[in-house]
Amino acid sequence: MRGIKSPAIYSQIVFFLSTFLCCSLVFGSEVFSRLDELVQEALANNPDIRASLQRWESARAVIPQVQTLPDPKVTMGYRDMARQDVMYGLSQEIPFPGKLGLKGEIAARRSDRIEQDYLATQLTVVARLKEVFYDLHFVHDSIRVLQQTMLLLQEFEKTATARYSVGQAAQQDVLRASTEISRLLARLATQEQRRQSLHASINRILNRLPGDPLGTPEEIRFTPMRYSIAELNDLLDQSSPLLHGQQRTVEQGNQAIALAKREYYPDFELSGLGTRDPFMNMNGYQVMLNIKIPLYYATKQREGVNEAIATREAVFQDLHALRQELLARIKDDMAQAERAELLIKLLRDAIIPQSRLTLASAQASYAVGRVDFLTLLNSLLTLQENELEFHSEMVEHKKALARLEGIIGVAP
Repeated sequence: MRGIKSPAIYSQIVFFLSTFLCCSLVFGSEVFSRLDELVQEALANNPDIRASLQRWESARAVIPQVQTLPDPKVTMGYRDMARQDVMYGLSQEIPFPGKLGLKGEIAARRSDRIEQDYLATQLTVVARLKEVFYDLHFVHDSIRVLQQTMLLLQEFEKTATARYSVGQAAQQDVLRASTEISRLLARLATQEQRRQSLHASINRILNRLPGDPLGTPEEIRFTPMRYSIAELNDLLDQSSPLLHGQQRTVEQGNQAIALAKREYYPDFELSGLGTRDPFMNMNGYQVMLNIKIPLYYATKQREGVNEAIATREAVFQDLHALRQELLARIKDDMAQAERAELLIKLLRDAIIPQSRLTLASAQASYAVGRVDFLTLLNSLLTLQENELEFHSEMVEHKKALARLEGIIGVAP
């Protein structure tokens, strides 16, 4: 009996440490965090979304400014030569017809683009929130699986100790069980660190303080894909703010070309001037029309048109490159979702039930000495890893769907 005194004491210490750590990991877990509520909070409070909204409002305020005539100029003067005259007048710049309208259309297209940027920012933030939320959910699932494994290991350790005490098992069985418990404690400590980091990440997205309380993530359910790859590609063209924003920039470039061509036409300035001769008690006036002639069109207006065309072409190529990138991302996320869906079904319907049956058989056989402790332990650890993989694939499937929604703008 003296030979098992040290392992028994060690196992008791490990038991108390594991109990303390597990309690600290689940403290406050009775409060659940609902994803839809977190999404609404992020849409209302996230600084990136609010900043994007302000940029959109700023862009909308530009439209009436550029469509308005330049401010008129008031002239006041006094002349003292052979006689003294007082002069006063008003002048107004008048751009060639159509220029103000084109400037307004350019500003409107820019406002539309920034609106799409605002919508894209919302989708990006929500997708990021969902990914972190699902990662946090996996951490909580991992903690629960590891805790269940630890309870079984503690039972195995008791069984191995009892069998060793009567000479039916080797001391290494007890030591191996204690070692695996210690390994589980290390993994639990790692998961706790991840939980705190993900907790802080969610609070940052919600514009909370990092240490503000956050309950346990609500349970997630498997949701299969609703669309095929071809349908997702069509949705990209129809509803993606990322793509629509770049399309608005191309439209803005088209209007910029039209405005650059209008610069070949002259602008005007109409002014009226009144005079007053106090000595002769006479009043007079004069009206003038100034015309700004685009004399240097070869090096100014023509090059302005070339600049606008080149800019529009660059933006069009950016649109093409963006669409290709988004199509590739859709294909990648679709492949990840399909892989996860296949593995979820295999793990849920075949692998995990078989692993549980294997563990139950090994546990019963070990109790009567028909299998060794290593076989029992391998059965338990295999079940643990299969359950962790199942929860991981559930989360990866949800994350792939969240990324797709962030791209196309609708739930896939």
